[in-house]
Amino acid sequence: MPSENNFQHSHYSKSDPGARVGYRTFQPGAAPDSPAWGQAMAGLGGHMVQSRVKGILFFNGLPFMDLFGAARLDEVGGLKRGYSRGISGLESLLALLRPATNGICRPEDSIHPPAANDEPTHQRLDVLAQEIGNFSSSYVRKFELALTQGSDQSIPCGRYLWSSINHHVGRVEAAMHFLMFLRNWVSGLNLTRDDRLLLVGHGHAGQVLALLSNILTKGESEMRARVFEILAKYWQACPSAERSVEQLEHLYGLVMDQTVLKGVTVDVVTLGTSVRYGWDTDGVGHLLHFVNHREIRTDGKRWLAKMDLPQIAWEMPYQAGGDYVQQLAVAGTDMVPNTPEAEQANVDFREIFEPYDGFERWLECTRRATRCANDGQCLLVEYGVQAEESPRQQLFGHACYTQSRAMLFLATEIAQAFYSQKSS
Repeated sequence: MPSENNFQHSHYSKSDPGARVGYRTFQPGAAPDSPAWGQAMAGLGGHMVQSRVKGILFFNGLPFMDLFGAARLDEVGGLKRGYSRGISGLESLLALLRPATNGICRPEDSIHPPAANDEPTHQRLDVLAQEIGNFSSSYVRKFELALTQGSDQSIPCGRYLWSSINHHVGRVEAAMHFLMFLRNWVSGLNLTRDDRLLLVGHGHAGQVLALLSNILTKGESEMRARVFEILAKYWQACPSAERSVEQLEHLYGLVMDQTVLKGVTVDVVTLGTSVRYGWDTDGVGHLLHFVNHREIRTDGKRWLAKMDLPQIAWEMPYQAGGDYVQQLAVAGTDMVPNTPEAEQANVDFREIFEPYDGFERWLECTRRATRCANDGQCLLVEYGVQAEESPRQQLFGHACYTQSRAMLFLATEIAQAFYSQKSS
């Protein structure tokens, strides 16, 4: 998407991204916490300090939930209306998408959406998920300490757990709440307009960041006021002690004045985020997308996922093609709103964000096999196959990004793309 994206949806293109895409094979490097690992991380931290990175926030949701948005697929068709007739293997595929049958969720799981971004919830999630699609508190502390080890400078690192209400209304609310949180967080960092923040979002959190880029754009945006208006109407219809229309109006004023984050540049990294919302390049600085991807096509189009039915159903448990959440949780998937007011707001947002409703539309979008977002740089990384792991452990290829063993690789690629002398 160009600047002034105006909340448009991404395109599902099969064309070669060209210079915007790079290909990597995951290399863990030195063992975590070893002297060589610490030295490498500190070197990367030095580049970030020189580039005036003043804070890093890691951003994720709940890993044990309806990651594929199968509830919406069933609501608009699925097996209920016989859309699977004539499409071999679709029934098996839908069984792997549904949380009740895909092996990811368990009835005894202690955390469900909406998740709270507070310390008790962080602690419970760390016990439940550890580093499975979750930036644990120990991960974040380790990252922060390693970056500036032996230095008199620091780069504060934090974590944010979004509500995981994974539909349009929930993601817009999450973008607003995150922006309020971010504004408070940066207030203690003594930032100037020459400084930078780095946001790293896993999975569906990346959709929240895409919305944020459209909210923060410096260009014209016809739909920005409309987005705030729809959300304000919903908040008025469903009052809560945790939110108010007055808060929203104040935030809108700060956004329009471009003072909400003191003019600091926000760099964004997404990990396994599906191609859905478009990005506004005037709302962020650097933009980089990591995707767990294995090149198993036979037509030479290495930048595309392999989306052939019925084979995909038996490939998924073995992560044969990489990250299947990133591949399949595209337009048309979502949770289903649980109140009439939320459903109406969701319809209003859908008219702006996503003209892809209906089961057949979802099939059309998935078959385009798009891996790379329309904007920013994209790294297609072969993280490897852990066939011995259960879906709950590997989330069908979606859990590899947030593990400590991948920390050095992640930091290295970010620093080289954003903060090396060459990129600067």
